[in-house]
Amino acid sequence: MLSLCDNESACPPRRHVFSRAPDWEEFWASRGPHALMDLPCGSQDPSPPATPRSVVRGAGFSGWHALNDTVMGGQSSGQCAVGTQGLRFDGEVVEAGGGFVSVRSPVFSPPLDLSSAKGLELHLVGEGRRFKLAVACADGVAGLTELIPGGLRWVHEFGTEAEGPTRVTIPFAELTPSVRAKPVGGLPLGLPLRFDPSRITRLQLLHSRFGDDGGPNAGFRPGPIHLEIHAIDALP
Repeated sequence: MLSLCDNESACPPRRHVFSRAPDWEEFWASRGPHALMDLPCGSQDPSPPATPRSVVRGAGFSGWHALNDTVMGGQSSGQCAVGTQGLRFDGEVVEAGGGFVSVRSPVFSPPLDLSSAKGLELHLVGEGRRFKLAVACADGVAGLTELIPGGLRWVHEFGTEAEGPTRVTIPFAELTPSVRAKPVGGLPLGLPLRFDPSRITRLQLLHSRFGDDGGPNAGFRPGPIHLEIHAIDALP
């Protein structure tokens, strides 16, 4: 038989991984109580991220319409068109006598229940203008907010990219109550105002010379305006 070493006494001894069965209790004990926590591992959360729920997108904007400052004597104008890519609004904003244009949904009947959501995500093209989202909801105080002239709206102001699409996330917690572009703090008789995401009755987007705090909108621009809304999603 051939040997790889003519003199076995000169060859290095054969090595074994274990000279006896490994004692795993002794192994882990020698490494301390946090040994398992220090080991690298794969994904810590096997569950996939929650997917936003579609509220309206594409041709689902059918029924939305323009509402401009002509309702209060202004001269702004604009019209909506709806296609497979969503809603498109083209118009002209005139500051004198009003200073706003908007698009809004029909009244949701029954009200839209978004109680499982944390907010809304808007996918739009706004050409660098600042817009305001206005949400109407049925209240829990015997409909008193519906008696307020001009109607109570929960609003949030946001900016858009100068070019290309913009994705905007608006948590419900950041909506503030407003009536005719002026913030309000409460109802008569000291009744509290409470936004109810389970009873949303209408959505509206405005470009106005007034911000959500009632002051001037720094992103307001009179003149030709173009707006596209591709989708509105509810954030889980």
